[in-house]
Amino acid sequence: MFDNLSDKLTGIFNRLSSKGRLTDKDIDEALSQVRRSLLEADVNYRVARDFVAKVKERSLGADVLQSLTPGQQVVKIVHEELTEILTGGDHRLTPSSQLPSVLMLVGLQGSGKTTTAAKLALQLRKQGHTSLLIAADLRRPAAISQLQTLGKQLDVEVYSEDPKTSTVVQVVKAGVARAKQLGTHWAIIDTGGRLHIDDELMGELEDVKSAVSPHETLLVVDSMTGQDAVNAAQEFHQRVSLTGLVMSKLDGDARGGAALSVTRVTGVPIKFVGMGERPDALEPFHPDRMASRILAMGDVLTLIEKAQENVDENQAKEMERKFRQATFDLDDFLQQIQAVKKMGSLSQIMEMIPGMGQMSKRMPTDFDDNQIKRVEAIIRSMTPYERHHPDLIKGSRRRRIAMGSGTSAQDINQLLNQFRQTQKMMRQFSKGRNPRGLMNMCK
Repeated sequence: MFDNLSDKLTGIFNRLSSKGRLTDKDIDEALSQVRRSLLEADVNYRVARDFVAKVKERSLGADVLQSLTPGQQVVKIVHEELTEILTGGDHRLTPSSQLPSVLMLVGLQGSGKTTTAAKLALQLRKQGHTSLLIAADLRRPAAISQLQTLGKQLDVEVYSEDPKTSTVVQVVKAGVARAKQLGTHWAIIDTGGRLHIDDELMGELEDVKSAVSPHETLLVVDSMTGQDAVNAAQEFHQRVSLTGLVMSKLDGDARGGAALSVTRVTGVPIKFVGMGERPDALEPFHPDRMASRILAMGDVLTLIEKAQENVDENQAKEMERKFRQATFDLDDFLQQIQAVKKMGSLSQIMEMIPGMGQMSKRMPTDFDDNQIKRVEAIIRSMTPYERHHPDLIKGSRRRRIAMGSGTSAQDINQLLNQFRQTQKMMRQFSKGRNPRGLMNMCK
């Protein structure tokens, strides 16, 4: 996510921080590079200009230039100003006082509204809220069946009608009435994709909004479309008064121009970001955390939240005991891999760990998701006894495991060597020593 922009900004501020003292010229040159990087990332021109002007104004003060760590002070200012341009109103969903709270999703064709509707239902379930999905896209072939399939996968009820005999307004009104009858907390309306310049279809959205008065009207925008997404947000906001935005496909956006521009240009807050195709790959948006990710500072709070959602507390305590007693075996290793996979792709997890995002780019083979799959296959091809006693894995056992896992003897050796290093580090941890092996593995 935002790889190109993050790499450039990290390089600029690393050079700045390496200097003991800063001059006005140093800051001017660095911020000129920042401005260029933002424009190359497709950030709105006015947003980039105003951002750099504010950072420059604050950075040229005596408190920064005369401090012991002026470079770090500038980075702190940049982080604060990035947070500011990403902030706009309430970034949370606010339910209505009466059930159901009605949420309408709108957007261009192909922006990911239908999958976002299902992801939202899952996200709300984590908060203890029930949802009814309303299939109001009557134009796109298979749109209704797609939502029904997603609803079945997530065990979420879907309300639909025959598109040949119903209008969008009729479906939406009946769907909201059904949600009220069921006592569900949220009625999520999946509308059809439309161009913001299509007056007839935009008028249809206005009719839907008038008919059911949604408490939340969220625009789903493809973050990879850059300033086109910002322009669409402006037009939709003028016609249907958006309450929030969902940035889809953010995990594949190497630039970040739309995410950094859209709130400042439209005044509409981003409420969720799509981070992949999995049903649980939708994250609540936090401006300060996103600013940290852009500056490669990690996002520890989101990482902790993901861990709490996916790691059993009793298992975590047992694993801690094994760490301390250095009795961690390959079965435990496999269990940890499976827990990590539930949290998302390895690259996304590493982005949340301060300093690890850049490190992972320097070590693509060691931290590749395909490598995780190979490790899983290798361990599953071992007998339970071999997992508990990996030192017994020699010639014939190694060949059998390689054949069973579709890997090579070299892959087996690499895994066993890494596991021995892990055991060694755990023994050092249990004795209170600094595990230098960890740093060696990260080089």
